[in-house]
Order: sequence, then structure tokens, then C-alpha cells
Amino acid sequence: MTPTNQRAGILLMIGAALIFSAQDAISRHLAEAYNVFMVVMIRYWFFAAFVVWVARRQAGGFRAAVRSGFPFLQVLRGTLLIAEVCVMVVAFMRLGLVETHAMFAAYPLIVAALSGPVLGEKVGWRRWAAIGVGFVGVMVILEPGVTVFSPDALIPVVAAFMFALYGLLTRYVSRRDSAAVSFFWTGVSGAVLITLVGVWYWEPMSPPDWGWMALLCISGATAHYLLINAYALAEASAIQPFAYFQLPAAAVLGMTIFGEMLRTNVLIGAGIVVSAGLFTLWRARVRAQGARPSKARANRAPSAPSTDR
Repeated sequence: MTPTNQRAGILLMIGAALIFSAQDAISRHLAEAYNVFMVVMIRYWFFAAFVVWVARRQAGGFRAAVRSGFPFLQVLRGTLLIAEVCVMVVAFMRLGLVETHAMFAAYPLIVAALSGPVLGEKVGWRRWAAIGVGFVGVMVILEPGVTVFSPDALIPVVAAFMFALYGLLTRYVSRRDSAAVSFFWTGVSGAVLITLVGVWYWEPMSPPDWGWMALLCISGATAHYLLINAYALAEASAIQPFAYFQLPAAAVLGMTIFGEMLRTNVLIGAGIVVSAGLFTLWRARVRAQGARPSKARANRAPSAPSTDR
């Protein structure tokens, strides 16, 4: 990976994060007037069409994209993601963009905590300490004992948990399936599943809102296209921290468009959660880089005795 590719990957990741923030604002606008399932269903129809278009351009075409070593887990991934999208849109309406994204920022910490039982990875004391610090940040946002606790505050936490499981399953299926295969199954299975629900909630949409819906679909495809190219140019561990640009961007949109307030406890708590999340991402990158020389040495000396204990 050259420095030029890394810079390009970072810029593409930032661009994707900013577009995803705009997409969240449009989703909130439409969901305030129409059923959440219908809004997400139409969005996923366009996404599925985009996924099929990408698959046809890949090596091996459509047949290669369909061929999965974990079809059940791929469908489960699609189910988790479509459910997470619906829950997040509900959270946007109940809590607003600012507080929803502040809570959702804890998902890397959940990934780190569950990587042991789900993937069998070892989580060291440094990352467990970061997970604990992140939990403190969540408590700062919730303010238990200071204000009356609202069950709505748990909605983005549920979304973060589902997205973390989706990410862990993505890493698990990558042992056999390529990124192109996982991307295809995510879009197509998600579209089929949400259609089975959303079609029962269809309602007429005004012409201006069809314009917003078209913008929602186009922005989603554009953001995913930027994301694909970002991961193609640079290592995931190098560019993933820049996905946090979505948090301040969503906060600005929430305050300027929807009149949301940035409370002090939310600002402080989000800062703690993001800092802890960035630390876990950094530690994961350090561990990955440390593992590469070991693999290289193992490849140079295949007859060396095992050092597993």
C-alpha cells in the first residue's frame, strides 16, 4: 500500500461517511411522513439493483457472486443489517441524529467484546480497559440517576449490537467468501426480507418526497461505491477510524435542519466513546501488523515445530 493509495482511501472513506450522514437525515425526513418499513424497502430495492450491477462487473460475474460457502450465515448477515437499518431510522425519529449517533458510536467496542466468543480471538487487557471506558461514556450520555431514564435511549444501543454482530459475521464468512460475495448477499437477501414486510405498509407518496426518495437511493449507492473503492485502495485498519466523521456530520445536520440540541453530557460521553473506539481499532491494527512477520517466518520455515501451547 503506497502513501498515495492510503491518502486516497482515507478521502474516499471520509466522503462515504459524509454522504451516509446526509442519507440518515433524508431517512429521518421521510420516516416522519411514511412508514419506516416502506422507506427502507424502496431504498433497498435500489441498493439491490446496485449490488447486482456491481456483481456483473466483477470477475466471474453473477455466478461467482452467488457462490457462497456460508449461505445461511450470509442470509443472517442480511437480516441483521436490514433490521439494524430499520431500528436506526426509528431512533432518528425518537432521539434525533445527534444522540442516536453518539450512542451508536459504541459499536466498535461491542465488536471487540464479542470477537472472543464469536471468532475465538483473544482480547487483551488493554482492549478490555477501552471497552470499560467506552461503557462509562455511554453512561455519561444516558445520565442514569440524573434524569428520568427513557427506554428510547436503548434503541441505538440495540442497533449498535446488531451492527457489531453483522460485522463479526462478515469477518467470519470472509474465511471462505470474498468481499464481492458478501456484498451481493447483503443487498439481495436484505431486499427480499424487507419486501416481505414492507409491501404490507405501502402508502402513496407525494411527488416532492419521491424526489427525496430518489436522492436517498442515489446517495446510498454512491456512498457504498466510495466505500468499496476505499477498501480497494487502502487497508481497512488504516481507514476505518475515519468512519467516525459520520458522527460530527450527523450532529451538524441534526442541529441545523431538525433543530436538535447538543447537550453537554452527550458531547462529553460521545468523546469518551469515540476515543475508546479509536483505541480498540488502533490495538487491532497493531496486533494485525505483529502477526504478519510471524506468518512470513512460518512460510519460510514450514518444517519448524509448532509452538502452540
